Amino acid sequence: MGLRENIARVRAQLDQAARAAGRDPSEITLLAATKTQGPEAIRAAIQAGVTVCGENRVQELAAHLDEGAYGGAQVHFIGHLQTNKVKYVVGRVALIHSVSSDKLLRAIAAQADRLGLVQDILLEVNLAGEASKSGFAPESAPDAARLAARLGGVRLRGLMCIPPRAVRPGDNLPYFQKLRRLAVDITREMLDNSIDMDVLSMGMSGDYTDAVAAGSTCVRVGSALFGPRPPMSSTHD
Repeated sequence: MGLRENIARVRAQLDQAARAAGRDPSEITLLAATKTQGPEAIRAAIQAGVTVCGENRVQELAAHLDEGAYGGAQVHFIGHLQTNKVKYVVGRVALIHSVSSDKLLRAIAAQADRLGLVQDILLEVNLAGEASKSGFAPESAPDAARLAARLGGVRLRGLMCIPPRAVRPGDNLPYFQKLRRLAVDITREMLDNSIDMDVLSMGMSGDYTDAVAAGSTCVRVGSALFGPRPPMSSTHD
């Protein structure tokens, strides 16, 4: 199958999963995870109907922005972000999915303040406590949300997770359900400050239909669209 056919197939599966869960398919954003893809592939995906692209690596993000590869689509940052590279991302993407520590949260807010803007962010939650992955522990996420609400340079839009690699279909459903419950709890607790929390970024190429069933509003899909990638060390799809 080609790229256009893959996009249509994934979109159809997302729509079917949404309807089965009693949801409006228009609530689900298909984010094309463009790690290792060249500008031609990105442009082709956008021409085929992709409206949001997600980059994992700051260097690739900067190169693709310079090449004008994202024309006609939003770009999000979905990979691990080091504090010393915040200045290359803040203000250049519509949404940062992977805010994984108080230190990073403060650095993003400070850079946004310097630029005179407000950066939309998601808090990354490490649901399984995996040492190999970054993110807030579930019990720490409410405090991080309160900190974000106090910082003028950021706007908290919701939560993101990368669950353990699934062995069987449905393995990650409990993690997606847990993130959904956490988002509901934080929204309830924050009251007026939670009005902008409308994003649940969860689900990748192997489990996006389960994520939609659990309430995801944004799935990050790479290999199911573009085909297998060369082996690399990131897990953000």
